[in-house]
Amino acid sequence: MVLDAQSDMTVVGEAADGLAALEAIEATRPDVVLMDIRMPRLDGVETTRRLMAAGAGERGVRVLVLTTFDLDEYVFAALKAGASGFLLKDAGPAELLAAIRAVHAGDAAMAPSTTRRMLERFVPDLPDAGAESAAATERRAAAARLEPLTDREREVLEAVGRGLTNSEIAAELFLAEATVKTHIGRVLHKLGLRDRVQMVITAYETGLVGRPE
Repeated sequence: MVLDAQSDMTVVGEAADGLAALEAIEATRPDVVLMDIRMPRLDGVETTRRLMAAGAGERGVRVLVLTTFDLDEYVFAALKAGASGFLLKDAGPAELLAAIRAVHAGDAAMAPSTTRRMLERFVPDLPDAGAESAAATERRAAAARLEPLTDREREVLEAVGRGLTNSEIAAELFLAEATVKTHIGRVLHKLGLRDRVQMVITAYETGLVGRPE
């Protein structure tokens, strides 16, 4: 009811489980998918992974994960699988609508600070690019991955990884907020990333942002 009442939104399909969702998505080609984590037959993580593996992301399909957060331990896996963000199931209508519009616009569906807290919780799942055991091989791989970036773009990526907002990055780096947005766009393009969530994950995976103490 809430979604269909919006002039810019139409519910084109519903599914009771992951397998049915894949069929419905293929048939309806939606712009945004609200994906539950816990579903029968196929959970939301695997459904998202299969959806993205089939090229849905390239077609512009965005996935917004619905979660209870404190109970679901698969949120990070869903983001890694290709989801563009997550939303608590008890979110109000205004928050839900804002999240859908943000995902559709190619942005993340959570505040950067929330992304940071979420990743700190799931950080054991991330490879530690700075670990002694990883040594030279992982450091070289991380350096190569970030090689396309300018020094300023690395600074912006590192700041995003620390959970700073665009305005906070602008203040810290003495830049205009519009310039920060431009740098973020270039980082996304150069590294082949989809959104801010993937920027934060990349900052951790490459060791640009260290593990929390």
